[in-house]
Amino acid sequence: MPQLHWFRSDLRIRDNSALHAAAASGDGPVVGLFVISPGDWARHHTAAVRVDFTLRTLAVLSADLARLNIPLLIRAAARPGEVAKTVVDTARQIKAGHIHFNSEYELHEAKRDGDVAELAARHGIGVHAQHDQCILEPGSVLTAGGTGGPFTVFTPFKKRWFAVLAERTPDLRSAREVAAPKKQAPTAIASDVVPDSVAGFVSTVPASLWPAGEAPAAARLEAFIAGTIHKYKDQRNQPAIEGTSALSPYLAAGVISPRTCLFAAAAANGGKLEGGSVGAATWISELIWREFYKHIVVAFPRVVMGRAFKPATDNIKWHYDEAKFNAWREGQTGFPIVDAAMRQLLATGWMHNRLRMIVAMFLTKDLFFDWRLGERHFMSHLIDGDLAANNGGWQWSASTGTDAAPYFRIFNPITQSRNCDPEGEFIRRYVPELRSIEGDAVHDPNDDLPPLARARLDYPSKIADRAKVKETVLSAFKGIASTD
Repeated sequence: MPQLHWFRSDLRIRDNSALHAAAASGDGPVVGLFVISPGDWARHHTAAVRVDFTLRTLAVLSADLARLNIPLLIRAAARPGEVAKTVVDTARQIKAGHIHFNSEYELHEAKRDGDVAELAARHGIGVHAQHDQCILEPGSVLTAGGTGGPFTVFTPFKKRWFAVLAERTPDLRSAREVAAPKKQAPTAIASDVVPDSVAGFVSTVPASLWPAGEAPAAARLEAFIAGTIHKYKDQRNQPAIEGTSALSPYLAAGVISPRTCLFAAAAANGGKLEGGSVGAATWISELIWREFYKHIVVAFPRVVMGRAFKPATDNIKWHYDEAKFNAWREGQTGFPIVDAAMRQLLATGWMHNRLRMIVAMFLTKDLFFDWRLGERHFMSHLIDGDLAANNGGWQWSASTGTDAAPYFRIFNPITQSRNCDPEGEFIRRYVPELRSIEGDAVHDPNDDLPPLARARLDYPSKIADRAKVKETVLSAFKGIASTD
């Protein structure tokens, strides 16, 4: 009887726990499945560029699987919420004895997986889920030495995360990924053709920016480890240069596993997770941030239901002005670093991490708009849209989330601009109206240029009054604090 491996956010052969389990079971040939579900994608504000990347990755994955004689079936859910039925129906059609998949942790995804298990059981089909999205699965990193509850602050979470990993893998230098499936005997089941597009999800981002498949992901990791990782701490906040790995789209789609990334970084650091190369240790810390936010969505599911992590902050009375919100979305705020970042997102489907913090802080503090507006906009445009990380980042910026620091953290976008893009190279790349401006004025042309020069610019005036930002934020947060 065939074993059905249901691909979701694990679009790879290498180091794929559920695919390995299916192949190693010996219960029958492996058949792959991917379910296209436009209705669910629309519900979750999935970006067109993310869908395009997924389809291109599936086409490469199908060819890679074919070399192992593993067919890949492509099915479509007719309506939102019908993915579970589609999966079980497919298993019944091919007479599969078991369904294998890697767990997903968000609320709707976890319910869907539970529905699959329930439906499959009615038809005598076994269901086997593996923990694969995280290096350490949610629920395994707890307070009080592992006997308490979930962590809500990153630094102690990271410390315990190191301890749990050391218990499971004492020597990272000897750690191994799970084996890829071996070539199996041909089956009578034929692969389906992967569609080039899905109606309603047409991307305008050039596909060449994000090559699909495991080989480009592995090459990107190798190049980062070989040339950038040791400079990562110093260069990661400079968007004008390639100072980061830019692996987030591949991690979000599961084209590369977090274990592969961790093992490569540890190897580059002599088997160490801390100490040694400060660049490598800093990048490893970023991998753990990714884990932290996934653990948070499991322990505190309200954060994926449009609720604040800090419940009291749901009472904040946010401002709103449609014209200003549209100006933020389109990169027309009058603050060059914000505008350059938002235009980078529209042009490439990706945004440098430091810039994500700057534009999120601008929306939630300078404009004092609801963080949920920004969270939704990001998910609808990011190629690496990941609910847990995106929600965590937005709530961190809005001071409604998991953060040991109080709410008076307020970025100054002009100061941030001068620090992270001192020569204005990134600004001039994405804001062509400012390319002729020389020197430091590129960071704040509305205030730093003489009136006549400013009048000649085809560039908007500032949409936020920075003199009022601190007063607005402190007043709003103190107001909810007094009603707790």
